[in-house]
Amino acid sequence: MPPSVHRGRLFVIAAPSGAGKTSLVKALLERKPELHVSISYTTRKMRPTEEDGREYHFVSVADFERLVQQGLLLEYAQVFDNHYGTGRRPVEAELARGNNVVLEIDWQGAQQVRRALPECVTIFILPPSRRSLEERLRNRRTDSEEVIARRLRDAVGDMSHWNEFDYVVVNDDFDKAVNDLVRIVEGRGEHLKAHRPELQGLLADLLA
Repeated sequence: MPPSVHRGRLFVIAAPSGAGKTSLVKALLERKPELHVSISYTTRKMRPTEEDGREYHFVSVADFERLVQQGLLLEYAQVFDNHYGTGRRPVEAELARGNNVVLEIDWQGAQQVRRALPECVTIFILPPSRRSLEERLRNRRTDSEEVIARRLRDAVGDMSHWNEFDYVVVNDDFDKAVNDLVRIVEGRGEHLKAHRPELQGLLADLLA
């Protein structure tokens, strides 16, 4: 009989808008190419630099609602004016094959995944300050002033959910943050647990 395959681990990575999550996950996948990334569904418009099936599966609102009704999404949420969701079957298939999977979602989605797959490992990314968060949102040059202001307001609400996660990574120094993610994936991230005392000053500033 062939040896049994150990089930893979699911790593859920969330962050407020502008904290650098997408860039960090991309760098993590370059460092750990054996990781499988789950591509989410979204109803938002595709940006010029994006490609369907690479960053997201871009679908209509009607198609998205059909996926929800058929129970084909592991998690889904409305973020700003758009819907996002993760296909259940692709994630389950990769885990069953023994592959580790990275899921890049928001805190609402992370709550749903934690209920469905409580063994998942959850990671929250924080910016080093409110000022840096605003600078990153402005440097995207994809959003209007009104949207940037709303994203900043909503970011504070997002960050208030940091304590629901197993680990917290602060994206102050990009290379260090990538190394921190690698350590967590490799099971060497004890010093990056969410409730470590040294985070309290930063959190007081971010959530004030």
